[in-house]
Amino acid sequence: MDIPNMGVPARLAARMNMAEQHEYLRSKLSRRTLLRSSAVTVGALAVGGALGSGTAFADPAVKQSGTTDAVSGSLVAPVGRHLQFGADADTQMRVSWQVPAPVKKPFLRFGRHPWELSHKIEAEVRALHTPALVDGATPVDQYYLHVELNHLQPGTTYYYGVGHEGFDPASQQAISTLQTFTTAPSRHGRRGRPFEPFTFTAFGDQGVSSHAAGNDHVILAQQPVFHLHAGDICYADPMGQGKDSDRVAFNALTWDAFLAQTETVAAKVPWMVAYGNHDMEAWYSHNGYGGDDARFTLPTNGPDPRTAPGVYSFTYGNVGVVSLDANDVSYEIPANLGITAGRQTEWLERKLRELRADEAIDFVVVFFHHCAFSTTHQHASDGGVRDAWVPLFEKYRVDLVINGHNHVYERTDAILGNKVNKAVPSGASIDPSKDGVVYVTAGAAGRSLYSFDAPDTYEGHENHQDEVVTYHFDKGSVKVAETVQWSRVRYTGYSFIKVDVTPAHRGATSSMEVTALAEDGTRIDHYSITRRAGRSEHGH
Repeated sequence: MDIPNMGVPARLAARMNMAEQHEYLRSKLSRRTLLRSSAVTVGALAVGGALGSGTAFADPAVKQSGTTDAVSGSLVAPVGRHLQFGADADTQMRVSWQVPAPVKKPFLRFGRHPWELSHKIEAEVRALHTPALVDGATPVDQYYLHVELNHLQPGTTYYYGVGHEGFDPASQQAISTLQTFTTAPSRHGRRGRPFEPFTFTAFGDQGVSSHAAGNDHVILAQQPVFHLHAGDICYADPMGQGKDSDRVAFNALTWDAFLAQTETVAAKVPWMVAYGNHDMEAWYSHNGYGGDDARFTLPTNGPDPRTAPGVYSFTYGNVGVVSLDANDVSYEIPANLGITAGRQTEWLERKLRELRADEAIDFVVVFFHHCAFSTTHQHASDGGVRDAWVPLFEKYRVDLVINGHNHVYERTDAILGNKVNKAVPSGASIDPSKDGVVYVTAGAAGRSLYSFDAPDTYEGHENHQDEVVTYHFDKGSVKVAETVQWSRVRYTGYSFIKVDVTPAHRGATSSMEVTALAEDGTRIDHYSITRRAGRSEHGH
């Protein structure tokens, strides 16, 4: 049965991907109907008539916002600060935040000391207007502000504050709102001596909850230099199918709550996101990422930032990090299946080859949403990820693959050819160039938990089973049963991972210690990854 006022009939939507549904709405509905009930304006709002265009990519049929009268800036305080690295993490930082109402002349101040904030940069405003997506709903206007900082000094801590006319972070009344960020060490820092040790953290499927906030507090205590979020960021769309009909449950204000919750960490630690199925908000743009483009400024060095803005890479010290968009290859949830026409996978191979040829990079970390290898009752594994990317992970012997999607913690043994190549119990050490690739599902960041059909088994509570009966999704979202031996650690509880990186002198052994922590800080798993420092290779 068609859902009233939803735009795309259910019988057609079932056969369409997201881009096809979006094109259907454009061609079928009149501009007036489209703007009233089936689309959302994403674009630049000259707040107070002060600023230029935004970079959220809107459908051509969606009108750009006009100027809006601003309230007194003294009555509006910035919220939801979040940082992102640029493609060059040693010299680029992106600062983003939100204001609850239009303001005049928003800006960022920064400097090396809190009393020296002489650098003042005008902010770009990306206004997101969500009309009544269903009958009886209330339209929502949100205002996201962004500043791109370039030509910074590597390995340097800066103080920054954000404000607007009527609210100056350098004033005595607002100086308590100042925050800091630190750029990555110089890409040339290995010359003559190793990089300094550092820690980063990761999880997926956070949402807004007391458990999500609890994980944030424990993460901050680890003092990470960056954090990886493997998709399904806030669950403003709880349906997660990437369909126009998902609008029946969409709540744009969930993003406000999420950014306020996350600010405790993300205002200090670059918060690098990949996009999951719940991040495809179909009414914003042809690919569903128009709203995300309004909220985040991610690196644009992927194959096509307009089609797949969550695909990018950056390096920090001796670690190369690659973010992928698994919606492009997912057999389970095919709304965006094939959206890059293979360009993402081609780019991935070029990037892995490049990182493995870089003598400054010892470790390669890849993160994305849908799992290549998991055994949960709810989503298990995605055959599309296995078909498209696992052969490349094995060819270039990626050191760590981080996924979300399944709301649990699960870790595999070292895998080659979909089979165990080396058992990796807690406390073990592996060399991926010889042993294979370990996959970590870290999807228990705060959303409601999933379950396993096999017993939990984790550090201090080992209950290993040689075989686990599970399934994976094949083409057409078909479940295919399989019995696997690679499920080493399973934990049904809120958790995240931290990775302690210890670089070494050229020719010595660098290490990454991967540790899974429950939301109370209890260790539930750990193992080590080692590499010969400064060795250029193609992985095997």
